[in-house]
Amino acid sequence: MATFRNPIIPGFNPDPSVCRVGDDYYLVVSTFEYFPGVPIFHSKDLVHWRQLGHVLDRPSQLNLDGTPCSKGIYAATIRHHQGIFYMITTFVESVTGARRNFYVTAEDPSGPWSDPVWLPEAPGIDSSLFFDDDGRAYIMANRQPPGGQQYPKHMEIYLQELDLADRKLVGEKYSLWDGALKFIHAQEGPHLYKVDGWYILLIAEGGTGHTHSITVARSQNLTGPYEGCKMNPILTHRHLGKRHPISNVGHGDLVQTQNGDWWMVCLGSRPYGGYYRNLGRESFLVPVEWEDGWPVVNAGKGMVEMELERPNLPQHRFSPPSACDHFDQNKLAPSWMFIRTPRGNFWSLEERPGYLRLRLKPETLMQEANPAFVGRRQEHMSFAARTALEFTPQTEQEAAGIVLLQNTEYQYRMEVALDRGKTAVRLIRRTAGADELLAVQPLPGAEPGSRIYLKVEAVGQSYSFYWAVRSEEWQPLVEGADGTILSSDVAGGFTGSVMGLYATSHGTASRGYADFDYFEYLPLNAE
Repeated sequence: MATFRNPIIPGFNPDPSVCRVGDDYYLVVSTFEYFPGVPIFHSKDLVHWRQLGHVLDRPSQLNLDGTPCSKGIYAATIRHHQGIFYMITTFVESVTGARRNFYVTAEDPSGPWSDPVWLPEAPGIDSSLFFDDDGRAYIMANRQPPGGQQYPKHMEIYLQELDLADRKLVGEKYSLWDGALKFIHAQEGPHLYKVDGWYILLIAEGGTGHTHSITVARSQNLTGPYEGCKMNPILTHRHLGKRHPISNVGHGDLVQTQNGDWWMVCLGSRPYGGYYRNLGRESFLVPVEWEDGWPVVNAGKGMVEMELERPNLPQHRFSPPSACDHFDQNKLAPSWMFIRTPRGNFWSLEERPGYLRLRLKPETLMQEANPAFVGRRQEHMSFAARTALEFTPQTEQEAAGIVLLQNTEYQYRMEVALDRGKTAVRLIRRTAGADELLAVQPLPGAEPGSRIYLKVEAVGQSYSFYWAVRSEEWQPLVEGADGTILSSDVAGGFTGSVMGLYATSHGTASRGYADFDYFEYLPLNAE
């Protein structure tokens, strides 16, 4: 039996939504305060995926200025209708208290995608699209029930027609369903399908934490009434306890293959070192069968497994991305991202070919701002990341190096900076908004602009930091630091751990810059 291993897209890639066009599959995930927004992936076999780019890759599409951590772009849905791709999502702006839904379109999933079409009369989060057999389009999301909430966080799913020509909502809002799990809360993440004459409504309930789940209802009429499945929830891991290797499973989307088989993508997390989820919420794949008109997830098991039988599709592997980015291209690889919409010309691959140049910005990683930071997701429980930089700090405020980031309040910063007038490398741990200097090491023989090597190795929740002034002559800075501060279980929020390259002048004006020759990321063991 040919098998595959979950997750299909590891690391901070939550709320997956999928659609099929012919023999091709396309998947999008949430990005919150990171830019570009909404990565889009392509697959031929539902197992192997390559990132095509991002749906929201221009500032005109996505203004994240002032967006707090774990706000911004929430769950997206991707659909294809009459030759056009649609991506609809919610932009949560906590600074203003507003939540706004919008969609964008493209003829080619690689882009370019249109500027947003805002739907100001669409409340709620996790907006989704459904195209009926007659070609009419509908939007779904959640909202507080018009009759009032019966318990805290009680929500319902509503539906309203979307006029694609006029690009606005028309007609009345219909209350579809308020879920199966009373008093569990947070009915959200709706997706609607038509299967054998039935309208099938799939939603998430219980919140995106340990009690997350997927429930289903159906109706023979689009606007209801919807009948909940007596087998609900059709997927959850909350009853398996916190020692199970896959946790908080939920928020699913169904897709039918060209062979007639059904599969579900959903989110889940892999705790390690205790109930700590540094990797965030990841994308998983699980088979679905239909019995008596209802979807049955992983029949006989009823849960997501690490290893499952492969879909009945020709295997299609893509060339893996290089483990080491030498910054030799004229644009950043799609795995890289910024914190909020990048403002100012603070990075360049052209000013010094073969290097990523980061100009020092006054903004820091401790602010809800756009610092000079370029990062990527942590994808493995154990990994090694390294870089080589050339940087000459001129003042005590200037620093550059590697960062391991959960949010503004929880992070590790391994920086090259001045210490009593001498170039040194230091490690700062930030916990609950307070910085702690764990170590500082003068760099013997470091001439202005000379090359400095930095490395992080994580074995589970044990993080070790090394430096060198000559290649491979590593010296320990701190070994065995606690990695659990990079978990949302400690830090809060909805994102996974991100690592990357950083340069700052800590609130002061500077003309300085740091040149990074490469960034290498490698898993340390198979998982």
